[in-house]
Amino acid sequence: MEFKIDTKETFSTITPLNGPISANLTGAIGEKCGELRQSGSKNFIIDLQHCTEIEPDAVPELVNMHEEFYGNEESLVFTAVNGKVLAVLKQDETDLLINIAPSMREAIDIISMEILERDLFNEE
Repeated sequence: MEFKIDTKETFSTITPLNGPISANLTGAIGEKCGELRQSGSKNFIIDLQHCTEIEPDAVPELVNMHEEFYGNEESLVFTAVNGKVLAVLKQDETDLLINIAPSMREAIDIISMEILERDLFNEE
């Protein structure tokens, strides 16, 4: 699987370059996140602009990934989700269980707000 990786100060963006969203792809994204954690990244944006389809077995994997990240006080946002993929996610309301941002700017805003929230709660 090929990915484009862009690391910023507060988050990393992972962009799969081809293929449908599958359990294999979600596993590979999880592995990439693990590698990036080693270098200090804790917040991730998954840019799905090149993924035009989703396989049914990938849907629960996205939810599991989301729950794992938030359980570790990390952020995970999916962006550039195409209409066909979003329709599949809406069928069983998965779109309500994971963070989906329509644009990169909004994904960055979500990450920024979650970092602020965690900082505020950890001060108390």
